[in-house]
Amino acid sequence: MEIKLTQFSRGSGCGCKVSPAVLEEILRDTGENFLSKNLLVGNETKDDAAVYDLGTGTALISTVDFFTPIVNDAFTYGRIAAANALSDVYAMGGKPFLAIAILGFPTEKIPAAIAQQIIAGGKSICKEAGVSLAGGHTIDSPEPFFGLSVTGIVPIKNLKQNSTAEQGDLLFLTKPIGTGMLATAVKREILCENEIQHAIDFMCSLNTLGEELGKHEFVHALTDVTGFGLLGHLIELCEGTNLSAEINYSKVPLMKGVKDLCAKFVYADNTMRNWKAYEGKVHGIGSESLLTLCDPQTSGGLLVAVNEKSEMEFLSLAAQNNFQLESIGRFTSPKEKLIYIL
Repeated sequence: MEIKLTQFSRGSGCGCKVSPAVLEEILRDTGENFLSKNLLVGNETKDDAAVYDLGTGTALISTVDFFTPIVNDAFTYGRIAAANALSDVYAMGGKPFLAIAILGFPTEKIPAAIAQQIIAGGKSICKEAGVSLAGGHTIDSPEPFFGLSVTGIVPIKNLKQNSTAEQGDLLFLTKPIGTGMLATAVKREILCENEIQHAIDFMCSLNTLGEELGKHEFVHALTDVTGFGLLGHLIELCEGTNLSAEINYSKVPLMKGVKDLCAKFVYADNTMRNWKAYEGKVHGIGSESLLTLCDPQTSGGLLVAVNEKSEMEFLSLAAQNNFQLESIGRFTSPKEKLIYIL
C-alpha cells in the first residue's frame, strides 16, 4: 500500500505556519519576559534564531523549526525538514553543530517504518552538515510533523541579523521561489513528485553559504525565506531598519513550472493569508507577483543585503560557492509603503 504523506495533513511544509497576522495577535500581551544581559538577539525583530553571548567573543545560536509533510516520500520529507531547520543558523552567519529531533506521528494510521524513514532522511542531512543528531522527542499526533531543534555557534563579529540593512544596499536571493505552489500541485495530484524534482533538490540543499557570508562586512543583513514568503521576510528587514525596498520583479528567480501554475490559479492556502497581512505595506502588486511573492517557501534561499559598493566582490564570492546571482532590488529611504514592486 502506497502511503502519500501529504494527504495526512491540511497544510504542507512551511505553508502550515500560522499566518503573520494571527502570530502577531498570539504574541501580543503574553507577559513580561526575562531577558538576560547576554541575550544578543531575541524575538524583538522577528529574527531567525536566538543568540546568546558566551562571553568569549563567541555566541550560541538556538532555533527550532518543524512542519507537516511537503512531499510524499518519507526519506525526502525528513531531508527537507532538516535542511530547513539548519537554515536558521546559517541565516545568522553561524555554524550548526547539534540537533534534537521533533516528531509527531499518527501511529494508528501510518506504519512505524515510515517514521523511521523520516528520521533517516533527517540524519542524512545532519551528517552532510556535520551536525550531531543527538536525540529527540516524539508524540502520537493526528497529523505527522517533523523538524529539529538546532544549536549553532558564531563568532560575534560574524553575526548577521535581519535588522541591520542600510539605505542603498542591494538585495540578492540564493534560491528561486515557488515551493509552496509546487507542493500544492503535488498535494492536489496535479503534478507528480518526480515533476518537481528540481524544487526538491533546492529544498534539500543546505544554506551553508550563510556561514561564509558572516565573515564579510559588506553583507549588512541576512535572513532566509520561508513560510511568510519573499514579501513577508523582506518586510521584516524593512521594519527592522526603518527603510523601504524596491523589487525588480523580472529579476526574481522562479522555479520551473511556477508561471504555468500561476496561470491556472494553483497556489498554497497560506498565500492569501500572507497577502492579507501585507497588502497595506506593498505597492505595485500584480496577479502573478501576488501569487509568487507571497508563496510560502520551505527551505528557501537566503535573502542578502549587500553594500552597493561591494557588489562585484559579493558576486565573485557567490560564484566561488557555485551561485550565479543578480540583484533583485535595493533598500531605499523610508517611504509611504515598505515595498515597491517595479
